[in-house]
Amino acid sequence: MIYKDYQGIKLSALGMGTMRLPLIDGDDTKIDEAAAKEMTAYAMEKGINYYDTAWGYHGGNSELVMGRILKEYPRDSFYLATKFPGYDLSNMPKVKEIFEKQLEKCQVDYFDFYLFHNVCEMNIDEYLNEKHGIYDYLMEQKKNGRIKHLGFSAHGSYDVMKRFLEKYGDAMEFGQIQLNYLDWTFQEAKEKVELLKEYHIPVWVMEPVRGGMLASQKEEIAASLKELRPEESITAWAFRFLQTIPEVTVTLSGMSNFQQLKENIETYETEKALNEEEMKAVLGAADSMIKGTAVPCTACHYCTSHCPQQLDIPKLLSMYNEHSVTGGGFLPTMFLATLPEEKRPGACVGCRSCEAVCPQQIKISEALADFVTRLS
Repeated sequence: MIYKDYQGIKLSALGMGTMRLPLIDGDDTKIDEAAAKEMTAYAMEKGINYYDTAWGYHGGNSELVMGRILKEYPRDSFYLATKFPGYDLSNMPKVKEIFEKQLEKCQVDYFDFYLFHNVCEMNIDEYLNEKHGIYDYLMEQKKNGRIKHLGFSAHGSYDVMKRFLEKYGDAMEFGQIQLNYLDWTFQEAKEKVELLKEYHIPVWVMEPVRGGMLASQKEEIAASLKELRPEESITAWAFRFLQTIPEVTVTLSGMSNFQQLKENIETYETEKALNEEEMKAVLGAADSMIKGTAVPCTACHYCTSHCPQQLDIPKLLSMYNEHSVTGGGFLPTMFLATLPEEKRPGACVGCRSCEAVCPQQIKISEALADFVTRLS
């Protein structure tokens, strides 16, 4: 296992995420605890020492199951992370209640790592609202030793992350972002890494294989990658990409079965960064995936000045692309929930004024109409 130095401790470069644990009868709320226990034992044996859970994973059962499993190991043999569930705005006034319950569920006296969960467009205003006392309470727990390291996770845009860091950046010790070779440009992951670097905050990675999307490739892409590294699996390319980015400390993988765990651990027995040619190949694969389904919006904003509905067309198209490329996902739905009805895709009146000035000649009205259809 590769280890990374972090504030005087050594963290396994591969962490075990527990959002996609083995299930019983395909029910996300029913974890196969015996299988999860077997996987954790193997992970421990092979050197994984970082375990990531959260209040909402598996309908609230991930913390309970991991608490029971990890209770069997010495407390100093693992690092446990969980998160404040700010993705649900009704939780904002409940930080003390939730934190105390999390300690109870996980059967620990402290958390090694604790995060503001899912900083995004939907909750940024409330995360920054001091009346909830979230930041003050968590800093108090850190002072009391019940949080060893405080950080955040973000699925939101670069601008949302920047707002969060402008207020709390000096206290953040790690930042967890969606990072993989598809999102390097598609979701501004490269810029987000640079932003964290400005604040001297190390990077934690989530969605390294984009929920399984990067575990396979089209035949011609797979063949070109195999030509460069015949011994490497397609999934391993996603991890090798991350090993090439020096700011990355921990990569979390939500492994849902023993075989995935075994293969990923084998990958992390060695560090094999991509060279320039290999990096070009893998980013080319990402471009191919995006171009096959996404509209080529460059966010020039010419369209917005001609929209009688004053829609944020570039942002709506970026969410349309996200939905198209990934076959759905939660980001578009989450973002659209933050908008009033009159600013959503369905508000487009089909006048095509935007299309008349679009340098990319995108059929914007058709894309927005298709977006409505896909969401219905």
